[in-house]
Amino acid sequence: MRATLGLIQMAMDPDPALNVAAAIHWVRAAAKEGAQIVVLPELFRSQYFCQKEDADLFELAQPLDNEENQRFAALAAELGIVLLLPVFEKRAPGIYHNSMLVIDADGSRAGLYRKMHIPDDPAYYEKYYFTPGDLGFKAFDTRFGKVGTLICWDQWYPEGARTTALLGAQVICCPTAIGWHPYEREEFGTQQRDAWITVQRGHAIASGVYYAAPNRVGFERLVPEQAGIQFWGSSFVCDPQGVMLAQASDDKEEVLLAEMDPGHLEYIRRNWPFLRDRRIDAYGGVTRRYLDEA
Repeated sequence: MRATLGLIQMAMDPDPALNVAAAIHWVRAAAKEGAQIVVLPELFRSQYFCQKEDADLFELAQPLDNEENQRFAALAAELGIVLLLPVFEKRAPGIYHNSMLVIDADGSRAGLYRKMHIPDDPAYYEKYYFTPGDLGFKAFDTRFGKVGTLICWDQWYPEGARTTALLGAQVICCPTAIGWHPYEREEFGTQQRDAWITVQRGHAIASGVYYAAPNRVGFERLVPEQAGIQFWGSSFVCDPQGVMLAQASDDKEEVLLAEMDPGHLEYIRRNWPFLRDRRIDAYGGVTRRYLDEA
């Protein structure tokens, strides 16, 4: 069954209520254009707060069963779409996750993914806020196909994408919040963004899946003494051969549409049978931190 993917690329306001309203607007716009699986950017409800360590910012987190999430579930049911909803999850006192709800086209919960890999870089202080995911990698059955999930920093790890594909995912959706440090952009900007695109296209090719990566746009500076982050947009969808089906600008809010065809996925896997030829007897070392000679 063919399905149309809809990626939302948007900029974030300091006011969460405005971001929720904007997200609803963009989801409706995507559905009106024919999207059946709609994906929002990582942590879309707020500006990217991990630019600093501040205990008060945990107040942005919410339990999964809250009025906003119920509102999005009702929206998915109204529009008849599968909705991938990134959330800052308050699981228990002192336990918070960077998560994603997968809402099926009838408004029911198809599943939950919690970000597995948590970064700690300048202005990306996520280890302060997020407990590493404990649900493993996931692929969820939905009305419009089997959808795999990753979130941002997960995008750099071939093990995560491979495992998600082996769970039967036809498409891997990886919402992200990634951009340039302004002082690095002139010297390193092109290669940084190219690396981000290339590694994810490589996952699509190596595992024979569609791959969708929605990002945010805009400049955000939460700490006056810091340079802030220029989010580079460039959201994209590629097919199982790495062919770019759609790619967004680096500075505009927009909806990105691309068709996912399971028949094409099967055709590519038949002709590039990477899953068939894997040496599953020889990969034991991948579960070790490092293969010391001793």
